[in-house]
Amino acid sequence: MLQLIQRILKLVNQLPCQVWSSFRQTRSFQIGYHQPLRDERIRFVDLNRDELIRMPLRADYTGMKELWLPRTVLEADFLVSMPKIKTHHWSGVTLSMKNMFGVVPGARYWRPENILHWKGIQESILDLCATVLIHFVIANGIVAMEGNGPLNGTSRPLGKIILADDPVAADATCARLMGLEPDRIAHIREGSKFLGNSCLKLADQVGEAIAPPTTPFQVLPEFQ
Repeated sequence: MLQLIQRILKLVNQLPCQVWSSFRQTRSFQIGYHQPLRDERIRFVDLNRDELIRMPLRADYTGMKELWLPRTVLEADFLVSMPKIKTHHWSGVTLSMKNMFGVVPGARYWRPENILHWKGIQESILDLCATVLIHFVIANGIVAMEGNGPLNGTSRPLGKIILADDPVAADATCARLMGLEPDRIAHIREGSKFLGNSCLKLADQVGEAIAPPTTPFQVLPEFQ
């Protein structure tokens, strides 16, 4: 993951714009994220410490009316979600849309996952992604994870990197590469109604054809 991040930082730093990298501080230290940022002189924003704005949610799947969210995220002109392709024991998969849980600040909600889990993971994904739009996805599937993800799963080589300007299409593609049916994943199925496209026939596919694995990724039966 770190090598992929280093290459991407070098590329985006050549663009004629101001580039900020946002992450939760603890996690960024764990993966050695800071040194590549220093090397490329890219500003790091700890989303746990950023100024917060009370933001009305633009969907109503959870029943929550608002969330306090980081100003840097809300004011970004172009937001990139960079997930690692994994299974998830509660949401089926954790990909570009589920990755947005990372923008909910611990400084306000202690463990942000708690409030989002209590309100329903699939529902929270939809409310959050309707409110904070993902403009581009870079999904790392060089080595993915199956089984009891996102923390206790088993590494599985996939050898893929998925790029997309549609988070629903990206996540549906990742699910197919995992041997899963996207419509069995509630947030992908529902997100395809208003956040993007999950239909393979409607996707503008560039590069390699999607080839599901001979043996699908191990997930809970409800997501198979």
